[in-house]
Amino acid sequence: RNRSDLAGVREKELTALCTSCPEVRKWMSDALAHVFREVPGLAGIYAITASENLTSCASHGDWQTCERCKKRSDTEIIAEVVATIEEGVHRGCPEAKVIVSDWGWKGHGDAREIIARLPQNVWLMSVSEWELPIERGGIKTKVGEYSISAVGPGPRALRHWAAAAQAGIKNAAEVQFNNTCEIASLPYLPVMDLVAEHLHNLAPLKLNGMLIGWTMGGHPSPNFELAQRLNRTPAPRIDAVLETMARERFGPAGAPHARKAWTLFSDAFRQYPFHISVIYTSPVQWGAANPMYPAKTGYKATMWGIPYDDLDGWRGPYPPEVFAAQFEKMSDGWRPGIAELRKAVEKTAPERRNDVQDDLRYAKAAGITFQSVANQARFVIARDTLAKAPDATAPEERQRLRREIRRCLESEIGLARELYALVCEDSRIGFEPSCQYFYLPSDLWEKAVNCRWLLERFAD
Repeated sequence: RNRSDLAGVREKELTALCTSCPEVRKWMSDALAHVFREVPGLAGIYAITASENLTSCASHGDWQTCERCKKRSDTEIIAEVVATIEEGVHRGCPEAKVIVSDWGWKGHGDAREIIARLPQNVWLMSVSEWELPIERGGIKTKVGEYSISAVGPGPRALRHWAAAAQAGIKNAAEVQFNNTCEIASLPYLPVMDLVAEHLHNLAPLKLNGMLIGWTMGGHPSPNFELAQRLNRTPAPRIDAVLETMARERFGPAGAPHARKAWTLFSDAFRQYPFHISVIYTSPVQWGAANPMYPAKTGYKATMWGIPYDDLDGWRGPYPPEVFAAQFEKMSDGWRPGIAELRKAVEKTAPERRNDVQDDLRYAKAAGITFQSVANQARFVIARDTLAKAPDATAPEERQRLRREIRRCLESEIGLARELYALVCEDSRIGFEPSCQYFYLPSDLWEKAVNCRWLLERFAD
């Protein structure tokens, strides 16, 4: 407000400081130099220069609305921002690492021309699985977020790492090995085969570093231990590492069952109907805690907020039946994994049993969530079909729809009770660091009451 001469792009009530102003770049550089000079021992900085937050005029692609920037390219502006950050950090501490993410560059597109302009003493970090083509339930799409179910690396990261290597810049991978937005309400998922496969695929690239957890999934876990072991040089065999970890964690009697469970979970998780809409708006974070409604609410699901009954918002490119079926496939594939993991826990030595119980709880909670998302989708389909033309629908079809509604509601009551018991045992279930709790125990008994009330509503 008081520095209109430094103002750049505006978004609603926000205004970016225009980095095409020398005064702004000097302030950025001097501030970083001050911090790194006054706080000795800082290892470095990790910068996302085109994040969800408005930073430079080019951070959201609207630089041409700025009088100063409109004659420049977004390539030039973003590269200049990185160079300003690098100069300030290294003026304050020459040994500090400057790691820059390509997140959001060129609208998540090909940003090789930006990479060619970067200072040589920065590190380029790229999301490994970005742009990976996948097919789930016959629907083809591409990965556009962190994913464990889709094993990278993908085309965008490979292009960018090659461009960085050509420019003499160090490379790093952004990956998440505990969990992702695919289901962020658990500390980690025991899908060890998927994690191992991704690490195996990255090993030949000889990257300089990895970010292996984000705001979610930062909990100490066997997944992180697996990443540490497989990151050794020379790279060890996947099977040997997984078998060793299973023996150390579950003992010789439990290890074969744990090893089988990891594979079953991993195979089931490959069926995840991945899409931005699914991970951000579907009930996959809430699971059995998401209430159900007797009639269409018309409310739109909010990003990582309340899913409501917005099936069309949840499913992205997947038809309703395919969306529900994919979650059912995961649930069906998850159950034999639970049975194997339960055997592994039972055969684990008593002094180790508390630790491995965590693995079983989180696996159970994941399976409950997948079945619940399928139930909720099936409920909405049946409810809305029943409401469309009740008089024109054949009596037999109306009875079938009511039976389906009843099945979904009764299943949800059981799932809510199961998840309630798990949450009471372990308060880490349902929690995500940036959003805090998606659900609490009280939400789950409320869901049971909600479903009982709906059973009465649909009884006639």
